Parts: sequence; structure tokens; C-alpha cells
Amino acid sequence: MPLTLPTRRTLTAAAAATLLFTAAGAAAAAPAARHVPPAPGAAATLHAPSTASHHGGLRSLAALSAERLATGDLVAAAKWGTGSPIDDPAREQQVLDAVAEQARQLGADPGATVRVFRDQIEANKIVQRGLHRLWAADPTKAPAERPDLTEVRKEINRINTALVQALAATPQARSAPSCRPRLTAAAVRVRHQHHLDILHTLALARSLRSVCATAD
Repeated sequence: MPLTLPTRRTLTAAAAATLLFTAAGAAAAAPAARHVPPAPGAAATLHAPSTASHHGGLRSLAALSAERLATGDLVAAAKWGTGSPIDDPAREQQVLDAVAEQARQLGADPGATVRVFRDQIEANKIVQRGLHRLWAADPTKAPAERPDLTEVRKEINRINTALVQALAATPQARSAPSCRPRLTAAAVRVRHQHHLDILHTLALARSLRSVCATAD
């Protein structure tokens, strides 16, 4: 029996999660990371990237990716029952164009930034699709209120700016041979800190797929 598109997407995400979290044992032995939530409005303007440690920079990227994924719940709730499609090519292109320009302003690689953000966008849609399937199967779990999508997108834009800055600050960490295990350790810690369920764990793996320049 041929696989349906949602099934193929789920299997792809599961494979990504497997690749990302295969080093979970190594992550358990990694030094404990202190989670520092972002300061309100900290990403309002662009700043030249400072030198980031390999561990700290990758932890920041994993934490920001999880923060961005959390907005997927809000976007899903905003679109639920409205008939609005999860795929929004026009909005997605706006995001990619914006982050590419921000990367150029910071002297970072726009192409690499866009690749990471394509993954971020796909990961967000994994969350949205998963929640819509859950709510369709059990309407009692559907959200009672609909968030303002315009306000949600303002928050996404804030996180996007912080992510671009984090990418611009970590070229050495992301190109190092140790990037994959260190990123895995960071992602596993973020998963535990935020008590991510399987859906959001799969999405986190998808969001980080292109962070390491040495990734397959």
C-alpha cells in the first residue's frame, strides 16, 4: 500500500529525530547547561555577532528553535476551523527574504541562513499538522480560543531575528566536526527542559537539520 503524504512526512521527521538524538547517551554525560530565557525585546534590533563558545552558541540555537516551535501551537490554534491552509508560500518567502537580508547585514552567509530557516518553517508545519490531526480526531482537545495570528507573527519575527543573530555568531561551532554531537547534546537538554512530547521532539529534530555545516 502506498504511503500517504502525511505518513511520509511523519516518517521523514522520525528519521531526522533518530539522527539527531542518537547521541543522547553522550548528551547525558555533557556538562549541565543553564537555561536563560531571552530578555523581552532583546532581538528588536540587529547587532554584530559576538564570539560564542561552541557549547553556548549551539545551546542558544537549540533553545531558540524550541521557542520558535512553541509558536506552531499558536499558529495551529489561529488557523483551526478557519479553512486557512497550513502551507503559506507567500508568508514563507517573506520570512526567507527577511532573514537573508538580516544575515547580509551581519556579514553572515545568507544561503546557509535560508537553509536553516527552511527547516524551521517545515518544523513549524509539522507541529501544526500534528495538532490539527489530534484536534480532528478528538474535538474536546481543540483550542477554545483563537489567537491573533498577526500578534503571533510578531513574536515569530522576534525569534527569527534572534536566530539569525545566533547563526551569525556561530560559524566556527557549526562547521566544526564536533557540531553534530554538541548540537545533539543541546537539543536533548532542551527537550528535557521543555518537556517536549513526541510531536515537538520530532519537529525540533527537523528544525535543526541544517544547523551543522558538516551535516549530511
